[in-house]
Amino acid sequence: MKSTLKLALHAVAVVVVSPLLLTYFLGSLLLGKNRALEGATQTLALLPGISGTFLRQAFLSVVLTRCHPSAEVCFGTLFSQAGAIIDENVYVGPRCHLGLVHIEKNVLLAAGVHVPSGGQTHAFDDPDVPIKDQGGVRSLVTIGEGAWIGSAAVVMADVGRGSIIAAGAVVTKPIPDNVIAGGVPAKVIRGRFEKPT
Repeated sequence: MKSTLKLALHAVAVVVVSPLLLTYFLGSLLLGKNRALEGATQTLALLPGISGTFLRQAFLSVVLTRCHPSAEVCFGTLFSQAGAIIDENVYVGPRCHLGLVHIEKNVLLAAGVHVPSGGQTHAFDDPDVPIKDQGGVRSLVTIGEGAWIGSAAVVMADVGRGSIIAAGAVVTKPIPDNVIAGGVPAKVIRGRFEKPT
């Protein structure tokens, strides 16, 4: 009964966001999918409460590579890459900024987490060319199943399954499974199941 009700609400939410979906598809023809996605998610980010969560999820389930119906994306969250993947039971806290990311199932992102599209989105090698004109490389960042990313963390490299990233950490290199990591740049503090010393 509960799952049937959720599916019905999802269908209604898709109908409600259909004007924004139309705007997105037209914009993607003119500007490209990613630029159109940025504008649309800025609009959707402003919708508060449970209704906003349902409407964001309905929109994202159509335009992202994958967004599971059980995912919860909170107020103020922006997306910049249509190739993002959000698996089941994911929680994305308020005011997150997400690029090319695969968020595996049961992941928790606290408020203000930033996941740009890897650590090389901007090249800066040529001192005679403005950074904005030097290009860059976008790469998929994977946040492993069951991981928890603390508030205001910046994640530019993969995070292993079941790992915890401390608030304010900056992940520049891959983090293994089931560890606690923190700092700038983030380093493994201890295994998640070890007793603290």
